[in-house]
Amino acid sequence: MSTRDFLVELGTQELPPKALKTLSDAFVAEIINGIREALGSDADSLLSKAIIKPFAAPRRLALLIENLVEEVPASKTLVQGPPTKICYDADGNPTKALEGFAKKNRTSVDQLTELNGKVAFEQTSPAQPLTDLLPAIVSNSLSKLPIPKRMRWGASRVEFVRPTQWLVMLFGEQVIDCEILSVTAGRTTRGHRFHYDQDIELGAPGEYADTLLNTGKVMADYDVRLETVRRQVVAAGEAINGIAQIDEDLLHEVASLNEWPVALTGRFEERFLDVPEQALISSMAEHQKYFHVVDADGKLMPNFITVANIESKDPRQVIEGNEKVIRPRLADAAFFFETDKKKTLEARVEELKNIVFQKDLGTLHAKAERISALAARVAADMGEDQTKAARAGLLAKTDLMTDMVYEFTDLQGLMGYHYALHDGEDHDVALAQNEQYMPRFAGDELPQSAPGIAVAIADRLDTLTGLFGINQPPTGSKDPFALRRAALGVLRIIVEGNLDLDLRALLVVAADNHSNLKAREGLEDKVLDFMLDRFRAWYEEDGIPAEVFLSVLAVRPTRPLDFDQRVKAVSHFRSLAEADALAAANKRVSNILTKQGADSNATVTESVLQEDAEKALYAALNGLQSTLDTATAEGNYRQVLESLASLRSDVDRFFDDVMVMADDEAVRLNRLALLAQLRNRFLAVADISVLG
Repeated sequence: MSTRDFLVELGTQELPPKALKTLSDAFVAEIINGIREALGSDADSLLSKAIIKPFAAPRRLALLIENLVEEVPASKTLVQGPPTKICYDADGNPTKALEGFAKKNRTSVDQLTELNGKVAFEQTSPAQPLTDLLPAIVSNSLSKLPIPKRMRWGASRVEFVRPTQWLVMLFGEQVIDCEILSVTAGRTTRGHRFHYDQDIELGAPGEYADTLLNTGKVMADYDVRLETVRRQVVAAGEAINGIAQIDEDLLHEVASLNEWPVALTGRFEERFLDVPEQALISSMAEHQKYFHVVDADGKLMPNFITVANIESKDPRQVIEGNEKVIRPRLADAAFFFETDKKKTLEARVEELKNIVFQKDLGTLHAKAERISALAARVAADMGEDQTKAARAGLLAKTDLMTDMVYEFTDLQGLMGYHYALHDGEDHDVALAQNEQYMPRFAGDELPQSAPGIAVAIADRLDTLTGLFGINQPPTGSKDPFALRRAALGVLRIIVEGNLDLDLRALLVVAADNHSNLKAREGLEDKVLDFMLDRFRAWYEEDGIPAEVFLSVLAVRPTRPLDFDQRVKAVSHFRSLAEADALAAANKRVSNILTKQGADSNATVTESVLQEDAEKALYAALNGLQSTLDTATAEGNYRQVLESLASLRSDVDRFFDDVMVMADDEAVRLNRLALLAQLRNRFLAVADISVLG
């Protein structure tokens, strides 16, 4: 089948830089999905030679598809209708059911056939030019873009993320005649706003990228432009014997702001280096979109790298302009820092009473007091200094009252660390001011100081119990207080920090620290279940099957470190040759005990044992008792399960040779007690019947 190249480009006013890549990906995906849907079941083969090339720049979204088929081929579809027996009356005349089916398929009764006892119609769809469908496909794609808030412009009622300016729709050399979002399709694109502010006519889709690059001074390829920015920024850093620090989010934003990026290096006064460097970095990145530079020792240099959207004949003027802009920004940061230091964090504790944390949970001052009390308990359970943890918790939110954090919100915690050191606070207490927010995201570093660990756990548990206690848990995709992330953060801190903390016990304290909770009864268990369920995704990422996680969840250990050790032990046990048979046996035992309502703590009377098989199982269990008790006490669950795996032959023999439900009640109850003893030994680790 013959093919042509297809190009669509929508020109707009400047698109939101942080959303540009997302918009481009969605635009391309929806168009491809629309084309595939139009081509039907043969889409894979028909698109096998097609080459997809997305483009995205500040003022345009575009897509080039090379070797796109020219038409949707003819197809036949068999449509089945009602059973034949209800389609004709006793005299052989068509019933309303048959006539209705024919009418629905726009045909006559005589064109219908019978297939497998039902009326059928072979529907033929003639071949159709793809150009007839592309406008609707593109329009549908634009309507589905992830745009939180659309805007209108002028007198038009058309809505889009930004006002539209032009539209290119070419199929080969042919313009596809259509109108989308109030702009009529043509072959005219536009160049760079400053370097080539003119219309550019395209003869064919394949000319698009090169024509824009060479004539229009626009790098339309997003990935090419991104790497160009990266390369230029790195080179600019090396030119001043420094190392440019490239934040990926900032890199994407800068690439989305520029059509023709040119990296330039500026400088600021060294006196500003007395300010905590993260404050300077935030000021440069957030407000000016500058990249900072460090020396070989990792120390911030008094330089910045900006990316201009123009290749100036006099770059010095551009650099000086940026230096004039950044100077007052850094001066503000220096002023905030010096002003904030005039008041200690301790003196700001009282100010927290003026800030509401949540209307039903009180002020930040109340939260700070709860964190302080709970952090002391966490520290005590860790065997660490309670006084330091309590102090760190009380000061934890005070830097929110400083001018620096008010201006640069992402510096919360970090500025608390610097101000605490200035105030003469204990070094670990100061560290905790920053570490309380760790981990901030998946894979982030964890707190290391004991007060930092205690406050990080206490803060999250206070929020979790508080929100659950006023009946505001996460629902579906809505989690405004990031409770899922908070729960996972606590689990990471405890497990990766090798901390033997009882989560349920801490949740009881956290819940009791709140006053007037609407749903206090059973709160600690609700939150515990929510938190333990976060392990599910954790283990999925590690390739551990869900049934392994569920087998441990079934016995509900309340210590996350212990939970993790059990999961790893069961995961190992599952690889043993005996695992499947013992899992099946455990399921059988569980069913028997449940059905009979057996006492799980009943003791076995050796003299009542009759069959050799039950005597052998009893002896084997007793022989393992000392090993199992020691290993269980030490938390060596792997050894427990490996030892129990040796019982496979005895368990198999028991079920082959022994009738559990004996007529003699004493014998029956004794055998149930033996099975309960066997099951309890496994339940000391996990419910492995879940594995079967």
